[in-house]
Amino acid sequence: MVPPAVARLSRAWFPSGGIAVSGVEDAHSKLIRAGLLRQSNAGMFHMLPLGRRVQDKIEALVAGHMEDLLAASRVSLSSISAEALWEKSGRLDKVASELFRFSDRRDVAYLLAPTHEEEITSLVARTVRSYKDLPLRLYQITRKYRDEFRPRHGLLRGREFIMKDLYTFDNDIEAALETYDKVRAAYSSIFSDMKLPVLSAKASSGDMGGDLSHEYHLPTPLGEDRVVSCTNCDYVVNEEIADSVIPEEVASDSPVEVWRSISKDRTKLVNVWYPKWTRPSNGGALCEHTDQDINLSAVRSIVPDLDAGVEDSLPFWSAATAVEARTATEVVNIIDSRLPISLAGNLSSHIPTLPVWPADLSPPTPPLPSSIHHMAGCSDGPLSVLRIRTGDKCPQCSSGSLKVEKAMELGHAFFLGTRYSEPLGALTTVPPAKQPSPMQMGCYGIGISRVMGAAAEHLADERGLNWPAIAMEAD
Repeated sequence: MVPPAVARLSRAWFPSGGIAVSGVEDAHSKLIRAGLLRQSNAGMFHMLPLGRRVQDKIEALVAGHMEDLLAASRVSLSSISAEALWEKSGRLDKVASELFRFSDRRDVAYLLAPTHEEEITSLVARTVRSYKDLPLRLYQITRKYRDEFRPRHGLLRGREFIMKDLYTFDNDIEAALETYDKVRAAYSSIFSDMKLPVLSAKASSGDMGGDLSHEYHLPTPLGEDRVVSCTNCDYVVNEEIADSVIPEEVASDSPVEVWRSISKDRTKLVNVWYPKWTRPSNGGALCEHTDQDINLSAVRSIVPDLDAGVEDSLPFWSAATAVEARTATEVVNIIDSRLPISLAGNLSSHIPTLPVWPADLSPPTPPLPSSIHHMAGCSDGPLSVLRIRTGDKCPQCSSGSLKVEKAMELGHAFFLGTRYSEPLGALTTVPPAKQPSPMQMGCYGIGISRVMGAAAEHLADERGLNWPAIAMEAD
């Protein structure tokens, strides 16, 4: 048998010439100039030999942890999924805008899978019947597809990407939560080996479903998320679900500002009232607030279908209240908990002194019915419509202060429960029960191509790309 040839750079093709440095060079530009990858289309990239070498090492590291620490078996699921399966899980309409969809010659509707919960659950439902077959751990490293509205930052926000996803199946909640903790420990080990200072933050489950999830974030100015952490305790959360220590009510004569938006179906006009000036919970100097400080997660707790992507809501307000259309049915007023309750009475009066309507837009006739939500009266306690700021008090401990930093998500862990196993029929019967019950599931992802881009961004120095030592070991 002929031994394998020694790997030599002289035998690899890496087109690194002909691209000059222009201005301040980011890591993505370095990856292109060094010949690791080339763009094919918006948000899509060809991985060249050197780039594939780095990608292979990341995949090998992640796969090793999946198999050695979790005893997971590797599969490779089809990139094409049937829309009918996503309809059955109830998720198709929720994520339709991000899907690449197509039909075959028989007009059967398919999509390019952005994730594989439906497919893996359907597979397990058809093949596993006995509780003795559980626990089951299945993972894959494969291409995923998402029709990003605005792909950017190269590998960090693409429309085609490489991802590792692990799916777990257990007989009961206790075993599933034990699995969840084991996977989180494996993830900590993976990112530690990659020399990436990743924060594990409690997060919202969003469209994925379930009621427990953690995100793995790398702090970076390029991040699209904001992570809140305490300087004293283990409080680390995504800003979307962060609690805040609400300062005292502002004076009744303090200036008030309003931020306006609209619901996605154009039926609700939304006014968010907040104090222009507040004193931080740590007792520091007064802070001035603008529309950029609005806590959209708090607003969505009142208006779940808020169209947060609208920068200027005035044209949409005008169209929604036009006589020929008149899609608007309600005005929702949301009042920050620091503002006095008397503000609600002002807004509900026949002629309010505050500008419920923009100055250059006439209110409709007859007027729309309005609702008023004072955040101090929320069932979960006082809520702020303003974002948390660095230096605010920690809601979990008495002596810590909060740090807010932009971060990029590299991985996510979800405890799904029966979110997919129940509608897709993944059932087992565990003695002494007589009736089959849905399996308890978890799903766990790591963005392989995103990790590559993030490592390049985080570890690059004045001399260029600087991969962690683990990625440079010999094959």
